[in-house]
Amino acid sequence: MANFAIDLTPLKKYPDFRNLWTAGLISYFGSMITYVALPFQLKELTGSYLAVGLLGVVEIVPLIIFGLYGGVLADSVDRKKMVWATEAGALILVLVLLGNSLLGSPTTLAIYLVAALFAVVDGLQRPSMDAMLPRLVSHEDLPAASALLSLRWQLGVIVGPTIGGIIFSTLSVSAGYVVDIATYVLSLLFLARVRSIPRSKEAEKPSLSALLDGVRYALKRQDLLGTYIIDLAAMTLAMPMALYPFWADELNAPWALGMFYAAITVGSVIVTLTSGWTRTYRYHGRAVILAAMGWGLAIAAAGLSTSLIFVLFFLTVAGASDMVSALFRGNIWNQTIPDHFRGRLAGIELLSYSVGPLAGQLRAASMAAATTLSISVTSGGLMCVVVVAFLAIFLPKMWKYDVQTNEFAVREREIRKNREIS
Repeated sequence: MANFAIDLTPLKKYPDFRNLWTAGLISYFGSMITYVALPFQLKELTGSYLAVGLLGVVEIVPLIIFGLYGGVLADSVDRKKMVWATEAGALILVLVLLGNSLLGSPTTLAIYLVAALFAVVDGLQRPSMDAMLPRLVSHEDLPAASALLSLRWQLGVIVGPTIGGIIFSTLSVSAGYVVDIATYVLSLLFLARVRSIPRSKEAEKPSLSALLDGVRYALKRQDLLGTYIIDLAAMTLAMPMALYPFWADELNAPWALGMFYAAITVGSVIVTLTSGWTRTYRYHGRAVILAAMGWGLAIAAAGLSTSLIFVLFFLTVAGASDMVSALFRGNIWNQTIPDHFRGRLAGIELLSYSVGPLAGQLRAASMAAATTLSISVTSGGLMCVVVVAFLAIFLPKMWKYDVQTNEFAVREREIRKNREIS
C-alpha cells in the first residue's frame, strides 16, 4: 500500500512550498463557495439555462487574452509578487459581489462583470502560480508536489460547495461572500511568507515576440501539444457543470446541489491519495489519452442515469479519470519545459484546462435548452470518447511518450540536477 499512498515529502522538505500550499488550501475553500454562489444567484434571479451558461461565455475572452499575457509576465517578473497581487485583486472583486448581493434587487450585470474580471485575475495569476513549482522543489519531487497541489484544490472543491450550499440555504449568498473574503485575507498572509521567485536570467522581456516564441515551442513538440488538445476536447464536449442546478431539481434533490459539485472532485481525491504509483509509470501520454476517454464514458453514463446515487457515482468515476489525466499532464509540463519558457507555457496550459470547461458550459446549456438535460450530458460524453480516440491517431509521439527516454525530460533532468549541485 505504501507504493500507492500520496507522497507528503514536499510539504515536509520545502517551507516555501508548504506556505504556498497552505495559502491555496485556504483560498480555494472560499473561492469555491463563490464559484457555486454565482450560478446559484443567476438561477434564482432568472431561472434560465442560458443565463447560467453565459457565465462561461463572459469568462472565455478575458481568460484567453490575460492567460497568454500572464504567461509572458510569469517569465519576466517575480512570480511570487504576481501571485500575491492578483490574490489581492480577487479579494476586491468578492467585496463587489458582496455589495451587489446586499442590494434590494441584485443585478445580473454585476455578476457577469465580476465573473469576467475574475477570469482576468485568474489569467494573470495561474501561469505564475504554476511556474513557481519547479523553482520551489527538486526535479525528483515534482510529481509528488503536483499531486499535493491537486489535493489542495480538491479539498477546497469538496468542502467549499458543500459548506456553501448550507450557508445559502440557512443564511444567504451574502454570508458566503463574507466567508470568501476572510479566506483571501488569510491566504495573503501565508503567501507573504513565500520567498521571491525572480525571473530567469534567460527570460525575455514581455512582448508579443516572447509570447509567439512560447507558442512556437509548444507547436514544435507533439507530445506537449497533445496534452493541450486532448484536455480541451474532453472538457469542451463533456463538461456538464452548468447543468448542475437544473440536474438537482430534475432528480427532486435540490438539497444535493453541493454534492454534484463535489462528486467529480471526490473521484479526483481518491486518485490523488493513491497516486504513489504515478512515480513509476513511464508512459504519461498514453495515460492522458485513456483517462480522457474514461472521463467521456463516465459522463455519458451519468447522463443516462435517473437515480441520484448513480449520477453521483458516475460523476465520481469521471473525476477519477480526469485526475489521472491531470497528474500526467502536469508531470509532462513540469519535467520537460525549460524554466525560461515555463511561464509562457503555463499560460497556454491555463487555456487548455480552463477554456475547455467554460466552452463546455455553453455547449451543455445550449444543447439542454434545445433538447433535454439527459441528451445534452450523454451525447457530450459519447462525443468526447470518439473525438479523443480520433485525435490519438494523429498524436503518435504523445502515445509513445516515455518519461525515462523522452529527450526533453532527459535534458531537463540533467539541467536541474546540475543546478542543484552547484
